[in-house]
This record gives sequence, structure tokens and C-alpha cells, in this order.
Amino acid sequence: MGATEQIKSLIKHFGEGDDERFISSALQIAAAEAQKGHTTLAQELKSLIDKAKAKRSHPFVDRSKTVPILPSQRDLKELLDVFQPVIKLRDMVLDTDTQSSLKSLIDEQNNWQLLRQYNLQPKRKLLLTGPPGCGKTMTAQAIAGELGIPVFIVRLDGLVSKFMGESIAKLRVIFDAMVNHRGVYLFDEFDSIGSRRDQGQDVGEIKRVLNSFLINIEKDQSNSIIICATNLSEMLDKALFRRFDEVIEFPLPCEREFSAMLEKQLQAFEFETPVNFQSISKQFLGLNFSDIVRSCEDTIKAMILGGKTKLNPQDLIDALSKRK
Repeated sequence: MGATEQIKSLIKHFGEGDDERFISSALQIAAAEAQKGHTTLAQELKSLIDKAKAKRSHPFVDRSKTVPILPSQRDLKELLDVFQPVIKLRDMVLDTDTQSSLKSLIDEQNNWQLLRQYNLQPKRKLLLTGPPGCGKTMTAQAIAGELGIPVFIVRLDGLVSKFMGESIAKLRVIFDAMVNHRGVYLFDEFDSIGSRRDQGQDVGEIKRVLNSFLINIEKDQSNSIIICATNLSEMLDKALFRRFDEVIEFPLPCEREFSAMLEKQLQAFEFETPVNFQSISKQFLGLNFSDIVRSCEDTIKAMILGGKTKLNPQDLIDALSKRK
């Protein structure tokens, strides 16, 4: 193989994210230089390759790189939906304890090298619980946004199969992907596979999937973040809780959080008359964050479609009332 073909091969394997063949091609180039008598260059190339291999074997390296899922990896494409989020923690309204827990995880992830010096690993396995629309899924996106990595949403409908052993094999594929494709892996509506094993009515594949999940998350030493989210924490098998670094509960927004979300969503607009967000928040406590966001969007739409340049406070109250 000529030098030109070797360089083409090197670039091709880099683009595909195939580390093994990339390094093999680089070694071929180093060997070719040695045959030409360019021993110093060959030795420098070999040294660089050895350093690269050593870094690749480190369990927490390559924090910034995202390796794309290749089209040929059909199993992954059927099991995972992937996207790169743009939101961050500052885009969310969180209670003090939750915000502290998430910032702690981000800080540990960003300082993994320091922790490794003391044989410690950063937090990366979270269980998020709470009612629908309270920020669990958005939290997974915000963590990914803070770390600059993609979110992989596990398609549970593609995971669970009626055929014995097939679901377990698919779950293994997902955990293998965590090693090769760093990201935030979100198991949403996790109670569908994490229900208590003593419930009796669920025999067969679901229980085998849960047992397999317990084994895999216990053994997992990847560089990815694993997040499981559920609206029904009381349904989860008790053995699950100790597998996570932290369990975070997302309650319905309190008055302060309700008011803060209204202000955040509508801060770019003016109102026709003065509006008291605190008073409105007291009136509609019990709505979730998703209800608040959609109500604000409806209020903005009403302004636009009405040909106005300012928001009408009554439109906001009406929009919230429809969701209470």
C-alpha cells in the first residue's frame, strides 16, 4: 500500500471512529518510514501511537469527543434515539437541593482526573423520580448540555421482546454502547422494566430484563451518564435504589419556582398592564412545569395572532385555568 493509500485509510478509519484500525494504519505508516531509513520519524510516530493507545485504555478519557453511531450498527439504531441538546442547568428552575446535587455531578465529571488520583470515580448513575412534567427528562438534557455530550434515549418499546433472551441481548448491546459512545443514556418511564419482582403478574421476560439490568448497571465501568426516570417510584424493585449514586425527587413546583418559571418564559415580553406573578402562582399551584411552559406559549400566541405587541395578563390566567 502506497503512502497516499495509507493516509486515505487513516482518515477513513478516523471518520468511522474505528480506533483499532486507525492505530493499525498509523503503525503501517511508521513501519514504512522505518523501511525508508527515516528511523527518527518512525520512532516519533511509534511513541505518539503508544501514548494514544494508553489514553484510549483509560476509563475516563476523551470527555469531549462524541463518536457517532454508524449506519451499519442497526441494533443500536433500533434501540436508541440520539440528539445533541443545547439547554443547560441555567435554563431550568430547580429547588436548591436538586440544583446542588446536579451541580455536584457536573463538577465531579469535569474534575475526574483529580478524583482518579485518589482512586475515586465521579457520580454518573442517577434515578429521577416525581410526577410528570416536573423536569426529569429536561434534567438529562441539561446534564448533557453542560458536558457537551449527546443524549441517547433508550427506546423501551424496542428493548422488550416476547422471545426469551432477546431482550437481555438487546440490553447488553445498550450497555456496550455506553463504553464506545459516551453520552447521557436516559431510561424514561423506567418502571415499565423496573417493577418489583415480587408482583407476581409479571413473569417471564420483563423480570429477566430487570435482573439483567441490575447486573449490567452494577458491572458498568463506562464513561457515560446513566439516568433512569420514573413517575412511579413506589413500583420500583427495592434492589434498584442502591445501584444509583443518587436518587433525586422532582416535586411539583412551589410558589417561588412557579413564579420564577413564569418570569423566565415571559421575560422577553411586556404586559399591557402590571402583572403579579406571585399572585398568579398562588392561584394555580398544583400545575407542573410543563403546564406552565405551555400556558406561557399560549399567551404569547394570543398576543401574536391578536396583532398586539404586549401580553394580556388575562390571556395568561385563562391559559393556566385550562390546565388546572
